[in-house]
Amino acid sequence: MDIKADFDTENKQIKIEQTITYINTSNDVLTEIYLNDWIQSFSSKTTPLAKRFAEEYKTVFHFAKSEDRGYTAITAMTQNGQELSFNRLKDQPDVIKVIPITPIKPNESYTIELKYVVQVPNDKFTRYGVSDLGEYHLRYWYITPAIYNGKWQYYSNKDLDDMFIPKSDISMEVRFPKDLYLASELNVLSTKNDGNKQIITLEGKDRINTKLFLDRLKRFSQVETEYFTLIYNIDNENLNLVDQLINIDKIAGFLDQNLGSYPHENLLLTHIDYKKNPIYGLNLLPDFIRPFPDQFQYELKILKTALNNYLENILLINPREDQWLIDGLQTYFLIKYVDENYPEMKIFGTLSNVWGIRTFHAAELDFNDQYNFLYMHMARTNLDQPLLMQKDSLLKFNMNIANKYKAGVGLRYLDDYVNANILENTIKEFIANQSLKETNTGDFEQLIKSKTSKNIHWFFDEYLKTSKKIDFKIKEVQEFPDSIQVTIKNKRDNHMPVSLFGLRNDSVVYKTWVDDINKSKTVTVPKDHIDKLVLNYDKSIPEFNLRDNWKSMKGFLFNNKPIQFRLFKDIEDPYYNQIFFMPQIKYNYYDGFAPGLKLYNKTVLTKAFNYNLRPSYALKSQQLVGSGNVSYIQRPENRDLYYIRYGFSGAYSNYAPNLSYTSLQPYVQFRFRDHKDLRNNRKNYLTFRYVSINREEDPLGIYNVEEEPSYGVFNAQFGHSNPNLKNYKFWNTDLQLAKNFGKASFNYEFRTLTEGNRQYNLRFFGGVFLYNKTYENSNFFSFALDRPTDYLFDYNYYGRSENTGIFSQQLIIAEGGFKSKLNPAYANQWITTLNGSATIWKYIHAYGDIGLVKNHNFNPEFVYDSGIRFSLVEDYFELYFPVYSNLGWEVAQPNYEEKIRFIVTLDIKTLFGLFTRRWY
Repeated sequence: MDIKADFDTENKQIKIEQTITYINTSNDVLTEIYLNDWIQSFSSKTTPLAKRFAEEYKTVFHFAKSEDRGYTAITAMTQNGQELSFNRLKDQPDVIKVIPITPIKPNESYTIELKYVVQVPNDKFTRYGVSDLGEYHLRYWYITPAIYNGKWQYYSNKDLDDMFIPKSDISMEVRFPKDLYLASELNVLSTKNDGNKQIITLEGKDRINTKLFLDRLKRFSQVETEYFTLIYNIDNENLNLVDQLINIDKIAGFLDQNLGSYPHENLLLTHIDYKKNPIYGLNLLPDFIRPFPDQFQYELKILKTALNNYLENILLINPREDQWLIDGLQTYFLIKYVDENYPEMKIFGTLSNVWGIRTFHAAELDFNDQYNFLYMHMARTNLDQPLLMQKDSLLKFNMNIANKYKAGVGLRYLDDYVNANILENTIKEFIANQSLKETNTGDFEQLIKSKTSKNIHWFFDEYLKTSKKIDFKIKEVQEFPDSIQVTIKNKRDNHMPVSLFGLRNDSVVYKTWVDDINKSKTVTVPKDHIDKLVLNYDKSIPEFNLRDNWKSMKGFLFNNKPIQFRLFKDIEDPYYNQIFFMPQIKYNYYDGFAPGLKLYNKTVLTKAFNYNLRPSYALKSQQLVGSGNVSYIQRPENRDLYYIRYGFSGAYSNYAPNLSYTSLQPYVQFRFRDHKDLRNNRKNYLTFRYVSINREEDPLGIYNVEEEPSYGVFNAQFGHSNPNLKNYKFWNTDLQLAKNFGKASFNYEFRTLTEGNRQYNLRFFGGVFLYNKTYENSNFFSFALDRPTDYLFDYNYYGRSENTGIFSQQLIIAEGGFKSKLNPAYANQWITTLNGSATIWKYIHAYGDIGLVKNHNFNPEFVYDSGIRFSLVEDYFELYFPVYSNLGWEVAQPNYEEKIRFIVTLDIKTLFGLFTRRWY
């Protein structure tokens, strides 16, 4: 490829003249060829890239100005001066199909001449592009050929940095203003000036990646090592220059020793590379909290980025299909480096020695334990995905973290099993043999199988291709005079091996591997004064549950795990029954502030059986209040029914001044999602529960309900949700059956964000009583137009019985969903309402509600209201200002401030979901 690129910085454009000489290395005659033009993926809000942003709730692209988006304008495409026929694929505008003038036979070459203009997108979308300072950070910025290996391998940009392109010999002439500094991994051949611009000629042979940086300041440093020249702009962590050079040379030697010699002169490491693929944990802490030594942080940042770029520049794999190879090798050697150079480093660094923190079991974990832990976070929630799954089908957490770590931990598992340095020697040979050649998982599998007599089919057939969990237990132990018989149970349907350790005084005296465990297997080990048998003692296997992995030879009592109390949630310690406690404070208008304790067993990783008790003392009502919940969760694998929860909950609090209530609720919930496509946000749920409410009777009769303070309601719900940035859809049906009433309702919500950045919201609610014996005496069980009575105590009202004052203005969009307080306020026969809103400007919306309310012995009444909605955070912090309704012009009426309604969500877990939803 010969490229001439002229940068027009005033218009943020690059004028490119390019020649691509394509050699058909296949045995097929090619009648069409495909080109990658990933800048075009920024051209509209409907490209695969834009849809990806919407799936992950990234609003910046959708709301961006048109001039901040990028595109490619092709002005000419010719062969030997003749125009070529080409078109962009219908659903993939960043892929170009070209029809050559004559078919390309095997071993023939074919030349395309291109002239085009690249409008560079803003770097706020993917970190690559042009910055607000006018600096250019470019990757995939010019047109490249796709790979043909029996079929064309092309796909669209989805911000995964995974273009699959053939190695190329590149000659590049870059023309840009003199006030910019250029950095690239290509070799600089010449530099010259032309007026107010400079022209730099670059060259590279057998290149896969070519990034180009033009900065206002000279941000890149250059260090020549024995193995290659490192060009980098990664933060130096306040290390002096000498220490930086020593560490870089140390890392370069580590790379050469473990991966073999680097085939190019320069290795480019950028701040963007690290930000897009950081060491999670290190990157989450602010700069003033530095729990790790500066040198350690610097080495790991350089090493992780260097490993990734080194491998990307050597291994010509399809990254959308075989990314696990690069991810696994990167994580494997990160673990090895820390083991060799920082074996004592803990997961919290120096914080592990701080009073209070050091009491946590998490503080005892080694730094390298994080890889297994973060993969297990997804495995425990049944959200893990196979390593060989298409990269664009992975959840963001799996793509960025869990699968990378599972791949590295898996290689460690395989290394431990085959032993004798077989894996590391194989890796080095594999890279040497396949360097700059198209390769895949099959080549790696074939090579390593030729190096060992052990059966390692399980690694490729199950560990890579499936999401099968690993879980063993010691089922039975029989002791004989000179030996011990151990029966190991495989709790999962797989053929993966497990290590068995014999311990004496907590020191390892025996180790063996047990494989081919079909349900269970009995093995004999020498007695040798062993006092404890443990499976997976070194935790080299990413095992689902470690709590049943050991047996003591000292008698039954020693097998009982002692109870351990811990302040705040911690990482699970398999050798203890842990009870966590933490202070908490609750608030409602009648109890006031209620400080108390939360006692629970839920660890950082999800477990099946959970309980929590929340006793508190209410300062205003001066009584004990609180709540509790016990539940058991099943997570069926490889089924659309992915979650079943059985539980029992209860609560005791005040519902009015000096009037308490008790709620008891057994329940079961089923959740469904497409198990083959976890990125699909569509989910369904089915819930059955029985709600028993016992309310303290009001001696004044103000808050009594038919003189029956106690009632029980059977409730069944089925719901469907499909949330997305651009289109949100939710509906549910609700059936309630009680002694004196029965009712059914349907709720439908739809939200859409248009191409013009206008948001429209529509909600329909319809409810009908099947029977109602309560309407003559009370509206407590009636459908509400604007403020449900919440007789099931489902909503987080701060003052649920208030009719005046600020707490009466709290709005919860349920049932009628009106914002104005109108009459009739309740429906004891049936109700239908329609709520809508539309964007006026940014977070300011106009809203309107209409409805029909039917009560016994009255004709249906038509109700309506309208006003202005300030949606600062959708569904979490909103203000509603009524304007016009059945009451007339409300803005002109007295005490208008009492008509304003608000939505405020103070639940931390709910708010946290705003930030985590894009990851799962």
